[in-house]
Amino acid sequence: MRRLLPALLLLLPLLAWAHTYHASITELRYNPSKKQVEISLKVFTDDLEKALSQGQPGTVHLDEQPRASALAAAYLQRTMRLGTRPGEALPLQFLGMQHEQDAYWLYARVALPASARPLSSLHLRQGLLLDLFADQMNIVNFEAGGQKQSLLFRAGSEEQEVKF
Repeated sequence: MRRLLPALLLLLPLLAWAHTYHASITELRYNPSKKQVEISLKVFTDDLEKALSQGQPGTVHLDEQPRASALAAAYLQRTMRLGTRPGEALPLQFLGMQHEQDAYWLYARVALPASARPLSSLHLRQGLLLDLFADQMNIVNFEAGGQKQSLLFRAGSEEQEVKF
């Protein structure tokens, strides 16, 4: 036991540090043949549960289906917006969610308007969890036409234009 105690004391700070930052990762892929943007978003389970629990009579647990999926869909539609011009919000279609260790993947797509000219930019708002955590970072990786770009969304910079 005497040998085990120092090892446990060394592990305690690591356990406390396990989730001291708040971040999400969003993968956006422009699919010109289907005229849509495909969305995959990874977020920590406890952070998403906290967001979905706001305004609910009790704590929301993501394994409570189909309620959690309905709440996640509504939350994603409130906090994420894509458009072809500033302020536009094209309809976001929630496709589902998948559990992965201490996080969840949320899947959605946004149909783009049929237009005679090909798109060269999109306006994106990524406000996920920014109202809950002052240190929240939303990293967005965007892929279009063989090019990849990364954007960082934080409080005060929730909206950006991505050019491709």
